[in-house]
Amino acid sequence: MVLAENRIDTQLPNAPEMAAYGDMAVGVRQIELMHADQIDILSIDPEAPKPETMPTYDRSLTVEVWYPAADGASGDTEFKAFLRDGTTEVTVNGQAMRDADPATGTAYPLVIVSHGYPGNRFLMSHLAENIASKGYVVASIDHTDSTYRTQAAFGSTLVNRSLDQLFVLDEMARLSGDGESFLNGLVNADTAGIVGYSMGGYGAVITAGGGVTEASVAYSWGAPHGTLAIHQAGSNTHNALPDPRIKTAVAIGPWGMNTGFWDAEGLSGIRIPMLFMAGSQDMTSLYEKGVRAIWENASGTNRSLLTFENAGHNAAAPMPAPAESFRDDERLGFNVSAHYTDPVWNQARMNNIAQHFVSAWMDLYLKGNETAGEYLDLVENSNDGVWSMNEDGTAKEDHSYWKGFAKDSAKGLRFEVKAPE
Repeated sequence: MVLAENRIDTQLPNAPEMAAYGDMAVGVRQIELMHADQIDILSIDPEAPKPETMPTYDRSLTVEVWYPAADGASGDTEFKAFLRDGTTEVTVNGQAMRDADPATGTAYPLVIVSHGYPGNRFLMSHLAENIASKGYVVASIDHTDSTYRTQAAFGSTLVNRSLDQLFVLDEMARLSGDGESFLNGLVNADTAGIVGYSMGGYGAVITAGGGVTEASVAYSWGAPHGTLAIHQAGSNTHNALPDPRIKTAVAIGPWGMNTGFWDAEGLSGIRIPMLFMAGSQDMTSLYEKGVRAIWENASGTNRSLLTFENAGHNAAAPMPAPAESFRDDERLGFNVSAHYTDPVWNQARMNNIAQHFVSAWMDLYLKGNETAGEYLDLVENSNDGVWSMNEDGTAKEDHSYWKGFAKDSAKGLRFEVKAPE
């Protein structure tokens, strides 16, 4: 029997230009972190009276780190990952080399990756290793109580998602100054970005400055006894949350607006540039009243919205479905592959498009590469772009095709831009 390769590094022939892997070899390592003295949401009984003192615990986080590797470095490019069912472990292949020696002499910008509920640190591994090859250190978090194997009360995810992101930022900065760590001198944590999907996008919005509503703090099904109030718009705790080291964020299908976690006032607190991605048929986070509404109401900053027409909630973020996921699961009540696939779009195609836009976005806002901004200066509807080239390959005056996309390949997409209001 031939085992499935389950490749995450697929580059389709129509992949846009900046989806291509960079010039740097990539290493990957797992680290274990401990966030001490955090509120233990799972130990709070929402039906009992509010305790005088909230219980606390030391919150463990597993983080996968992709990084530029040294010339000539070597390592195994297979890794093990659990599927959505939380019990099936599969082998996945990419380009990152396990425990490879890191590059030296340069500190690279940091990108923090935050999965959905449930998810795991490998769900966006296709994006993590891709951008690491272009000179970034990428830290992807297994959010405790929110992975396939640790999924627990939703309130923990609501409270902890943004706190986890900022704690990992602090830890990556610490480890970059630790002479005993492989990250020593490798991470420029003062120049950092976030990529969050679904609940990871929810966390990214909060980390970027989007305070939640008073009504959402009081939801009976949410965080118990007002513990979400630390993220409420206008509160001292939320006003102190945004970190100046976070320069930008990308939110893919961010959840929350669809259930009243934000309003225009709360979203106006976002002060860093943000790129949103969404499927126009997202039935989980919603589109018009969900992701698009967040983008429209983040009125205090430059922000863009990339829409995959007719795609659903799985637009762009999840890696291609492992072969072993194509089976019905009685406990889940659906085919496991549905966690990774889209009814309309090819997942590798969406991954390539996400790699292209995230690479351009991060190069612009974390590296100050103004040339990368040309890949974001587009006619709104990709179908309206005009391909008009001279025989020598230079563009004619009326050429308006999406930069970086081959002829006839920019279809079914919209890219919209809003300036601060």
